[in-house]
Amino acid sequence: MLTKNFTLLVLIFLILILLFGAAEAKDNDVITGDEPMTESFIPEWAKTVVWYQIFPERFRNGDSTNDPKLENIEGSWPHDHISSWQVHPWTSDWYELQPYEKQNKGFYIITDKTISRLSGKIDTEKLKSIKNTNFSPVTLKDKLLDKGFSEADIKIIINNAENDKNIWYDIQRRRYGGDIQGIIDKLDYLQSLGVTAIYLNPIFESPSLHKYDAIMYHHVDANFGPDPVRDRELIKKEVPDDPNTWVMTSADKLFLKLVKEVHKRNMKIIVDGVFNHIGIKNPFFQDVVKNQQKSKYKDWFTVESWADPSKDKEFVYKGWFGVKELPEWGRSANNLLPGPKNYIFNITKRWMDPDGDGNPSDGIDGWRLDVAFCVPHGFWKDWSKHVKSINPDAYMTAEIIDTVEVNKPYLEGDEFTAVMNYNFAFTSSEYFFDEKNRISTTEFDKRLKELREAYKSEVAYGMQNLIDSHDTARLQTMIVNRDVVSYRNWPEYCEKAKGSNPLYDTRKPTEEELKSQRIFALFQMTYLGAPMVYYGDEAGMWGATDPCCRKPMIWDDLKYDDEVYLPDGSRKTEPDRVEVNYELFDHYKKLIAVRNSHKSLQLGDFNSLFIDDKNEIYGFSRKYGDEYIVVILNNSKKEKRAKFTVDLPGKFTDLLNDGSSVTVKGDKILSVSLKSQWGRILILENK
Repeated sequence: MLTKNFTLLVLIFLILILLFGAAEAKDNDVITGDEPMTESFIPEWAKTVVWYQIFPERFRNGDSTNDPKLENIEGSWPHDHISSWQVHPWTSDWYELQPYEKQNKGFYIITDKTISRLSGKIDTEKLKSIKNTNFSPVTLKDKLLDKGFSEADIKIIINNAENDKNIWYDIQRRRYGGDIQGIIDKLDYLQSLGVTAIYLNPIFESPSLHKYDAIMYHHVDANFGPDPVRDRELIKKEVPDDPNTWVMTSADKLFLKLVKEVHKRNMKIIVDGVFNHIGIKNPFFQDVVKNQQKSKYKDWFTVESWADPSKDKEFVYKGWFGVKELPEWGRSANNLLPGPKNYIFNITKRWMDPDGDGNPSDGIDGWRLDVAFCVPHGFWKDWSKHVKSINPDAYMTAEIIDTVEVNKPYLEGDEFTAVMNYNFAFTSSEYFFDEKNRISTTEFDKRLKELREAYKSEVAYGMQNLIDSHDTARLQTMIVNRDVVSYRNWPEYCEKAKGSNPLYDTRKPTEEELKSQRIFALFQMTYLGAPMVYYGDEAGMWGATDPCCRKPMIWDDLKYDDEVYLPDGSRKTEPDRVEVNYELFDHYKKLIAVRNSHKSLQLGDFNSLFIDDKNEIYGFSRKYGDEYIVVILNNSKKEKRAKFTVDLPGKFTDLLNDGSSVTVKGDKILSVSLKSQWGRILILENK
């Protein structure tokens, strides 16, 4: 009896230790990283990389012989493949209309004036239902043909329509010729910067500049490869829903060469998967348009009504958020329908294991999933299993620009490994960029902690910690427009951060303003999670949100025109020089090198050490094994001194500021001076 009681007491004692020990660890706000994590659904490599996002059409033109032709943009917004056009000069002033663009008339609009002028010449009653709508010359002609007008009448109507000429029409028609060869040519540049993982915006066959309206997923865009004409002829011979008929085009092969070259440099690569919708030129959708209910693909889309001229019914289908250029795949309440689902599963394997030998080393290392929140959870769970069956070490990151609560169901281990960490971006901009609306250091630390503790502890290490992307203003332009609009208020931000907003300044930042970028980069490269750089941020690019965040990359072997023009066509008081900012590049290169060479900054724990609201100073430590690093940031515009307790005494060497050192004695009090909007990265030498 005594033995049983003693055993029971020991068990109770052990349980109490576990309970109170767990509570203490949480109270101390420490994420431990001394040992590799077990049973992780986050690939180990994804916790250590530095990401670089590339928008392929705007990164580098490595082969001018494959540049798109006018007919290649048919089907893309604004649906004008007949007006004057050419490949746009890479180094031209972004807001300056080129001669070919000045010949175009922009949108055509049927107004009351148009109808008045045409009264008595044609049947104007049929025009009243399309009044005050923007049409391209192509879409207006199509609409008029639908209404029964003759070619002669159509010509008269178009000649009498009003025009809305603005630069945004022309910018969407621009193509600069970026391609896969250009990315291959610049891999050494990325390696010299310290990049270890690449995320490519969509690369699959599409008429648009952004390629989120894919024609198909099983081929790389022919104009990204060396032989567009022959590639498209080969594609015509395929049965699009039969993988046994799919060929490898020259563009496909060149992309696989890129993958091989990336892996040769010990880097990883993922591509954009746009699995919620497709483009209107997709062969499955085109078959439905042509054959209606008789199409073998009629169940692949959500059709709301079929065309029936006898009843004056039009073909109506569901497009992404009502956008008819982007028909959504058909779905049930919790999955995609079998047709599109099987197609997506087939192309997933095609790009992850191209030769089909069961070894995924020749394929991509994962996916970024566009508008993932629009696709049912059931599909993602099935697809995630499929991906992991091909490559258990694959990375899947989702675009979900929402609250932590919305993100949580996606990050339980059975769907995605990460999300693009926009909440990190929002919080960082509120502390490092905002002035009038700046959050306190205490609030900054609190919000970061909430993000770290929102998911399983391992998740934070694999999150893509970005500040900007192809959907936002560039970080330099965020700084110029600090306090104009809250980045966190996404719908309002997307409207107010546009170049078309006269209150949103599109100029180049000053040297003083660049200090905010430098200190943010310092934090980004030392914080917990995988930092991501949007192409050109390291070179000094700026721009408002889409499309102005998608300018051609700045390269040091090209001479660029100054930016002289404003979005409204007027001229700036002073031109902005467009050139590589070498000092900024070196800053990023140094910080990335520090991160890449220290496990504590990649896998280490995180512990807040010093929070000073008055002086805007933030200090934290990162520890992994015997490596211990303390980071101190002065976010104020004045030189400050910080004095606080660290975990360990000894000699600390500054990894950022030319190897200067500071000694912490037995009292563990660290005292350092800090330049304005700058910091220190101190590593303990005697451990």
